[in-house]
Amino acid sequence: MTPAERPPIALAWTGASGAPYGVRLAECLIAAGERVALMVSKPAQLVIHGETDLALPARAADMQRVLAARWQAAPDQLRVFGQDEWTAPVASGSARIRAMVVCPCSMATLAALASGASRSLIERAADVTIKEQRRLILVPRETPFSAIHLENMLKLARLGALIVPANPGFYHRPACVADLVDFVVARILDLLDVPHTLLPRWGEPPPE
Repeated sequence: MTPAERPPIALAWTGASGAPYGVRLAECLIAAGERVALMVSKPAQLVIHGETDLALPARAADMQRVLAARWQAAPDQLRVFGQDEWTAPVASGSARIRAMVVCPCSMATLAALASGASRSLIERAADVTIKEQRRLILVPRETPFSAIHLENMLKLARLGALIVPANPGFYHRPACVADLVDFVVARILDLLDVPHTLLPRWGEPPPE
């Protein structure tokens, strides 16, 4: 089955610092031919503006047009949804969604997911992912973690979510910030079973 034939991957950008991780992950998924259902919270739009060179328009449809052009996405490869688009396919368990990633995952989003709040499309999509027992990957970017944060992560981990903190390693000798971002993105892609050549694997020669 080719990437275009596989169910889409749901990706959520929330308002935590670490927007470059989410943007780079989306770029790599599109480059790999994966279909992506992207959800963007309103706080995420503010963080993206402050931490990246992306100037995202306010409306989801305009965002989709800008990002699809930036990443040269194929027709229908990328769909963008606002946080209040309750009719989006990701809000239903009957939709064919392969996995969901929240990158970066704010502590407010983490708390909502741990309590099953479902007050926004992102929270509802994650709730659906949990109840349908699909892969849910959360990428928190906060320090230090409080006991509340840790308890929420433990609760979600016990429900099957994978907690992937945005903590890059250094054994690949990063030369720039982009290398650190790619380290975390590579781990997420591995967990999604999406091939990549972002960095050498332990014990393997560097990719050409």
